[in-house]
Amino acid sequence: MADTYEKLIEDSIEIAAPTDKVWSLVTDIPAMSRRSPQVVKSTVKGGVVKLGASFSNLNKQGIKRWPTGGKVVRFQPPTATTPGDFAFRIKENRTVWSFELEPTADGGTRLTERRETPDGVSGLSMVLTKIVLGGQDGFTDELRRGIRQTLERIKAEAETPA
Repeated sequence: MADTYEKLIEDSIEIAAPTDKVWSLVTDIPAMSRRSPQVVKSTVKGGVVKLGASFSNLNKQGIKRWPTGGKVVRFQPPTATTPGDFAFRIKENRTVWSFELEPTADGGTRLTERRETPDGVSGLSMVLTKIVLGGQDGFTDELRRGIRQTLERIKAEAETPA
């Protein structure tokens, strides 16, 4: 059987905080290392997170470390009538990571994190995942757990009184 990848990985969480507070957390790329178990450090070129902004990451799995570069491809803050949508594309593997923020009836936020592969995954990434990161199945399971951890950490931070 071929080592294949899942085209979509996603999870959602309900957060007892308004969408503008959650938006400020998910768009804070430099702080993602506190929330994502795979991110060691992120640095935004020019320091401002906006549509088209580029950033660099240092990622980890156990003792392994590798750099990636990202670019913000969607930056739509939430409004009273539209959900918020923040997404970035990772250059090396072509994946798109996104956060969708929907206001809930009780004044909170439903936050969904996704990893999508609209253009497939690069061949180099497929090979490295198979050889270095334990294969697609194991790495996908790790990403799925990481998304859940990231959502739970954002929830905890958003629900903590200022």
